[in-house]
Amino acid sequence: MTRITVAKGDGIGPEIMDATLAIIQAAGAKIEIDEIEVGEKVYLAGNTSGIAKESWDIIRRNKIFLKAPITTPQGGGYKSLNVTTRKFLGLYANIRPCISLHPFVQTKHPIMDVVIVRENEEDLYAGIEHQQTDEVVQCLKLISRPGCEKIVRYAFEYAKQYGRKKVTCFTKDNIMKQTDGLFHQVFDEIAKEYPEIENEHWIIDIGAAKMADTPEAFDVIVMPNLYGDVLSDVAAQIAGSVGLAGSANIGEQCAMFEAIHGSAPRRAGQNMANPSGLLQGAIMMLNHIGQTEVAEKVQNAWLKTIEDGIHTYDIYKEATSKQKVGTREFAEAVIANLGKKPSQLKPVTYAKSTTLNLKKYSRKAPAKKELVGVDLFVQWNENSADRLAELLKPVQLSDVSLSMITNRGIKVWPEGFEETFCTDHWRCRFKPSNERLLTKEEIIQLLQRATANQIDVIKTENLYHFDGKPAFSLGQGQ
Repeated sequence: MTRITVAKGDGIGPEIMDATLAIIQAAGAKIEIDEIEVGEKVYLAGNTSGIAKESWDIIRRNKIFLKAPITTPQGGGYKSLNVTTRKFLGLYANIRPCISLHPFVQTKHPIMDVVIVRENEEDLYAGIEHQQTDEVVQCLKLISRPGCEKIVRYAFEYAKQYGRKKVTCFTKDNIMKQTDGLFHQVFDEIAKEYPEIENEHWIIDIGAAKMADTPEAFDVIVMPNLYGDVLSDVAAQIAGSVGLAGSANIGEQCAMFEAIHGSAPRRAGQNMANPSGLLQGAIMMLNHIGQTEVAEKVQNAWLKTIEDGIHTYDIYKEATSKQKVGTREFAEAVIANLGKKPSQLKPVTYAKSTTLNLKKYSRKAPAKKELVGVDLFVQWNENSADRLAELLKPVQLSDVSLSMITNRGIKVWPEGFEETFCTDHWRCRFKPSNERLLTKEEIIQLLQRATANQIDVIKTENLYHFDGKPAFSLGQGQ
């Protein structure tokens, strides 16, 4: 018996959660339930995170959280509970299977069977943003080696455990050579540990186009957070409907399971909503807690119900469907099919154990780290890079000189183009002129001189070599 935490959420949440629980309990799920309240009522009661401390205690004690969609009120500084939960509980892996149910659910991709494995904690979703000048704001893209190793290893272990043949990595490392470059590098390193599984890498733009056009070319796709967020919805939609997809959020200690769609308040209380997305999340939960026989029974009954043409309004088509039903009636149909298997759709067979063999992250020995320069980011409201370079001359030290100015990443000095449009946000690179290392005391001197000369420095970035290799980007065009 496994004790789980359940939140019925907002909008259609209570209806689809009741339907989901009825199905899995009828199938013999050995669970005990602690229900908590999260979402709109909690937000509007004055809790900007949408969840009370006592509820956190229950989630952390039980480790398994089945959550219906919630509504986050607009404005007022309310934080996304999904993002908060993933980060607080270390739920680093988001898993979204996207499977075609052709010909019973309309799709242009009848043999699609793709699993998106998305990194869930970092990348641009670290949410670290600053306005730096009147014209420029920044968002920090954080990619860590532990984050890369954990999600890539999860993708290969998932493929191994579920009999998948190939893992594909999507990044944009032709442009973001440091951040996406690290993700790709780690992918290549870990792929060598799984010689029995094919591996490949695609640049995200052409990879996304290929997935949208020919999803049958892919099996498991692993990618950083933002790309995964976008493409998992695309994959779910082209498979048939976002409303049919569930997801698992997996951490080293806790896990959360949910539908990927929202709370659809316009459909609340009408017995119309399709519970399939949340049911798919619950099936993933059953596999995660080792109740694979129950998971298999529920999935096959659900496939049989879809195959029988018993459909809720969102997927009902007169040409292919046989009966339009409500939320409760759909659940009753799935329950009636427990123990049966589909005849046209492929029945599932889960291994008795779906536990993944995931190594703990092991921190590497520190690299040799050498400070070789510094970027001073400056707010300046004129348009001439040559004029700015003149103003920066008094800031230079005897053998630490200005080597480059960029604007939005493109080199504008020396030898910039007058056609380049410039904002008020300038990156000014200072490096020792004789190939020696820079000291932090010299950075302080540069800042003091900049202040004395009314140069508005808004941030600095130290430039390092790690084990002799540059660990910073050049200016575009440099």
